[in-house]
Amino acid sequence: MTGLLRFWLKTVREGLVGDYDYAFLFKPNLPFMQKSRRAAPFFGLNQDMPVVLALLLGLQHSISMLAGVITPPIIIAGQGGANLPGEQAQYLVSTSLIVCGFLSAIQITRFHIHKTPYYVGTGLISVVGTSFSIIPVATGALSQMYATGFCPTAADGTKEPCPNGYGAIIGTACVCALLEIALSFTSPKYLKKYFPPLITGPTVTLIGISLVKSGFQDWAGGSGTCLTRPTSGPYQLCPSSASPHALPWGSAQFIGLGFSVFATIIICERFGSPIMKSCAVALGLLIGCIIAGATGYFDPSSIDTAPAVSFIWVHTFKLSVYGPLVLPLLAVYVVLMMEAIGDITATCDVSHLEVEGRLFDSRIQGGVLADGFNGLLAGLCFITPMSTFAQNNGVIALTRCASRKAGYAACFFLIIMGIFSKFAAALVAIPSPVLGGLVSFLFSSVAVSGIRIISTVPFTRRNRFILTAAMSVGFGSTSVPNWFSFVFTYTGDNQAKQGFFNAIVLVMETGFAVTAFLAIFLNLVLAEEIEDETGSITADVADEAGDRAEWARIEKTHGNQLREDETDIEMGERNEDGKLTPLKA
Repeated sequence: MTGLLRFWLKTVREGLVGDYDYAFLFKPNLPFMQKSRRAAPFFGLNQDMPVVLALLLGLQHSISMLAGVITPPIIIAGQGGANLPGEQAQYLVSTSLIVCGFLSAIQITRFHIHKTPYYVGTGLISVVGTSFSIIPVATGALSQMYATGFCPTAADGTKEPCPNGYGAIIGTACVCALLEIALSFTSPKYLKKYFPPLITGPTVTLIGISLVKSGFQDWAGGSGTCLTRPTSGPYQLCPSSASPHALPWGSAQFIGLGFSVFATIIICERFGSPIMKSCAVALGLLIGCIIAGATGYFDPSSIDTAPAVSFIWVHTFKLSVYGPLVLPLLAVYVVLMMEAIGDITATCDVSHLEVEGRLFDSRIQGGVLADGFNGLLAGLCFITPMSTFAQNNGVIALTRCASRKAGYAACFFLIIMGIFSKFAAALVAIPSPVLGGLVSFLFSSVAVSGIRIISTVPFTRRNRFILTAAMSVGFGSTSVPNWFSFVFTYTGDNQAKQGFFNAIVLVMETGFAVTAFLAIFLNLVLAEEIEDETGSITADVADEAGDRAEWARIEKTHGNQLREDETDIEMGERNEDGKLTPLKA
């Protein structure tokens, strides 16, 4: 009986805790601490793992996703977007967390479509979150809606809440998600051919660059009306004159508060343990919030009035299709599709799975289909499009855990975070400088991801030309966002014609959209050159023989001159005629 009890306790212990080196996850990287030479065990895709470890690593995955999931709804619902009331902004943050938990489970599970060779999902830890790509499109469209009267504006020019504008963005996104769903049934070989890194690289780079501007505006105090530093009215101070600890935009206190977040991220990366490194962004947010709370920047009223729990469809929005948004959103879904292909490939690699062959192609097909399907489902839950998150690949690599059990645990924690809406209310109440310091780092990482994609492209003359042409217009429209606003002067009553012109203006003033369309066009019309296919010859290689002969002549001349100089030192000095003059004793 005693032996049976001992066996049962041992089995329970192995099932709950196991023999994993938990200290490895929390051991900081300090100069005076000895580094462990023993690698942590690797947990494969379907391998059993202790329950406690699965929950711990799932929590780590969810925390690493947290900042990325909450940022788009906060920005789009805020003063630079639809100016939604606090309770609606809180709902969007809560619902984003809940929806990301459920939709990540779809990607992780991988469903087979009956009587077809197709799947939905990757079967990997391919977690999804709200996409950053929608932010420049949504904010640009909302600015256009306010300018055209689609969204209401007060008599003094203050932008009023525009829930119908947000509903138009969501409705249009649902329709455009059908493009990615349709493309998912195309062979990955053709997708990579027609949407290569030559197109997706500069597009992703321009997305990140365009977003950094809004991040820096928040870092300095906010991106709303107070940004212009008015001399009168309720927005002389940021975020408003009635807010606690309000200051003029660009004040040193705001800059320092945002810097506390940025510095914490850097310190965690340098000295943090593996779990701290993968959660560095969330830790930076936490430290910034603690400092903001201690110095009186937080407004607790919205947290106090928030409900205890929330769920999907507590608030609803009127869905509609906004014509000018169609083309930019189609570009967004093409970008999301290619991002999904790259992220799924990286997840297979860090999970020690094959990255070629029929099974890999099947995972790509299922992942792209789930990405588009998730975008449609997210829209029906009134949330902006989803994308496959890449940062969780770093968690897999650090923890050496690719088990889907950790992925399901992450989904569980995301849903719990979303249901308790007090948590979402606290996130919405985060001061703009704290959020700005956070998102400036996140948005820059998007731009760096695009640069990494570009680095995989062979820099032939043709490819350099396509990159230069596409990015020149993209950089220009990002730097001067109203450069195309005065091209069309139509003032008639034809709404369809006006909507068509607005669509062109929105595309031309959205840097990454015009870059994507121009790169696709040039990639199709510019043929590969012969020297590009056989390998280009650099100037160094072409002149190599001539260089050798030139160096031989220089060395020979230099050697003769050196011997003459040595003779001069021994025998005397040469006069102006070249004759030697004996040295005096």
